[in-house]
Amino acid sequence: MEKERLVRIFDRQAAKYESNKESSNLKKWRRELLSQAEGEVLELAVGAGANFPYYPPDVKVTAADFSQEMLGAARKKASNYNIQAEWICADIEKLEFESHSFDTIVSTLSFCCYGNPAEMLKKIQRWCKPGGKILLFEHGISSNIFVSGAQRVLNPLLYKMIGCHQTRDILNLVHESGLTVQRTESHWLNMFHIIWASPGEGF
Repeated sequence: MEKERLVRIFDRQAAKYESNKESSNLKKWRRELLSQAEGEVLELAVGAGANFPYYPPDVKVTAADFSQEMLGAARKKASNYNIQAEWICADIEKLEFESHSFDTIVSTLSFCCYGNPAEMLKKIQRWCKPGGKILLFEHGISSNIFVSGAQRVLNPLLYKMIGCHQTRDILNLVHESGLTVQRTESHWLNMFHIIWASPGEGF
């Protein structure tokens, strides 16, 4: 029932996401991250296709989302940028792929929504080829005591309204997952994190 409620929230937000004009910083961060994508790409929670303008021209994207409305918006964006894409409408946390199926796995601003983000980090490491790329752009709890306090107070309301947790410690989740991290950048009082990584040993 909870997942059905989240799907309805994101279905209602699809038109807003489709017309959203991002800041120059967000565009820059997406470009820096996604320029490293290559080969067979899995994009988790593709939303309205905000990443499509920044992919290299030779990638093939498997685009997954649990919102049919979001996927509809993403299809339009894909056609505008000549993105080769296959589409999967499914609960991301219930998806299954063969091990080592993708050269690159991309997640941007999606780990705030998962019921079990630690398990998702294990899954994407299994799905990625050894030595492949895992490219993450995620948000979470600020290192600023005043901002983080506000995030904790507002988190229940914002999750109910937009389906998004504000208080996750993204860098700690990544560290505990065993990902091999090559590089990280943190911005906006350490609320936003850009992470270039690959599967850890054992995956």
